[in-house]
Amino acid sequence: MTGVLLAGCGPQESGADGSESEKSDKLVIWEDKEKAIGIEDAVAEFEKEHDVTVEIIEKNYAQQLEDLRLDGPGGSGPDVFTMPGDQMGSAVTEGLVKEIAVDETLQSTYTESAMQSQIVDGKVYGLPKAVETTMLYYNKDLITEEELPQDLEGWFNYSKEVRKGEQYGFLAQFDQTYYANSVLSGYGGYVFGKNSDGTFNPEDIGLNNDGSVEGANEIKRFYDEEIFPAGMVGEQGINVIESLFTEGKAAAIISGPWNLEPFETAGVDYGIASLPKLSNGENMRAFIGVKSYNVSTFSKNAELAEELVKYLSNEEVSKVRYEKTKEVPAVKALAEDQEVMESDASKAIAEQSQFSDLTPGIPEMNEVWKPTDAALQTIATGKSEPQEALDQAVKSIEGQIEANHGGK
Repeated sequence: MTGVLLAGCGPQESGADGSESEKSDKLVIWEDKEKAIGIEDAVAEFEKEHDVTVEIIEKNYAQQLEDLRLDGPGGSGPDVFTMPGDQMGSAVTEGLVKEIAVDETLQSTYTESAMQSQIVDGKVYGLPKAVETTMLYYNKDLITEEELPQDLEGWFNYSKEVRKGEQYGFLAQFDQTYYANSVLSGYGGYVFGKNSDGTFNPEDIGLNNDGSVEGANEIKRFYDEEIFPAGMVGEQGINVIESLFTEGKAAAIISGPWNLEPFETAGVDYGIASLPKLSNGENMRAFIGVKSYNVSTFSKNAELAEELVKYLSNEEVSKVRYEKTKEVPAVKALAEDQEVMESDASKAIAEQSQFSDLTPGIPEMNEVWKPTDAALQTIATGKSEPQEALDQAVKSIEGQIEANHGGK
C-alpha cells in the first residue's frame, strides 16, 4: 500500500501568494493503516461529484508527517494526509501543512478540544477526524465487571494474587511517555505549563517535579514486583501486552480505541472501562489525541484537496467511518448520537476525556518523547531512581529545545 504514488501530485509551482500554475486531475490521500474502509464510499462519491480520481494509500498516521518531509519536495507526496494533533506545531513551522478556510460555523461543529488542536496562531490547518484516549480493556473470561478494582492500588494487589507462570493481571506500557503521563500528571506532574492565555510554555517543564517523581515511584513498583513481564520494556512492549491479552494471559490492559476491531477479530470477549483512579484518589490524566485530515503544501490541487478534507470530516461521513472503523468521531453532534454513545468505547473515552489533557501541539513537544521514554525505561529496569532519571530527561529536553527552537 505504500508503493509508488502518483507522479502528478508533487509540489505545486506557485508564487508568493500561493497561486497555482499547474493542477492535477488526480488527488492522493494518505489514510491511516486499516482505516481506508471507513472512507472508501465517501471518496467514490466525491470522485463522481468533482470528476476527479482519488487514490487512497494507507500509512501509519503517526509516520505520515515524517514521510511527507521526504516525499513532498520530491513530488511523490499526498494532497491530503492525516496526522496526530501533537505534530501540528512542527508541521506549521516547517511549512508542510496548508492553511485552510474554515469559518466559525464549521469550526463549531467539532468538539472544542479537537478543533483547538488544528489551530495555530489563530489560523486553521486541518479538520479533526477522530479523538482518542487510552482506556481499560478487560477479558470477561478472566474477570467480570463487578470484580474490576477501582484504583491502581487495587490492580497492583489483584495482579500479585493472579500472577503465575505466563498469567498476568493488569498490564500497561508505563515505560512510554504516552501511557505513563496518565500516572505522572495524576500526581501533579505535567509536560509543559501554560501561559496566562492558555498556550503552552516550553520553558516550564514539569516532568521532574515532586508530582512526577511520586508518579514514577508508583510506576516503579509494578516492575520491581515483577507484576509486568521483563520483556515488556521499550517500543516493542506494546506487542507483548497485546499478545498476552489476545491469548487470554492478561486480565486487563491499558490501550486505545485502535485495538477495538483487532481484539474483536481475535475473538477476545472483552469489556471496556475508563482508567482506574490512582492510589492518591485522583483520576488518571491520559493524553487526548486528535487525528485530523490536512492539506499538504506540496499539493498541485490544494483547493480541491481542501474540499476533500471538509467532505471527509462532515457529520455524515464521520458517522459511517465510525461504524466501519470504530474510531470515535470529533463531530459534536455525534458525541450525543444514540448509536455512537451506546458503544462502551465511546462512553469510556467520553468519561476519560473529562480528566485528560490535550497532547501539547507545539513544536517543542517533539523534544519530549525520546528523553522521557529513556528515563522511564531506566526506572523500569532499575538502572536509575526516578528523581535522577527524570532530572536527566528534563536536562536533555531543555538542551534540545535550546538547540532546535532557539530556547523559545
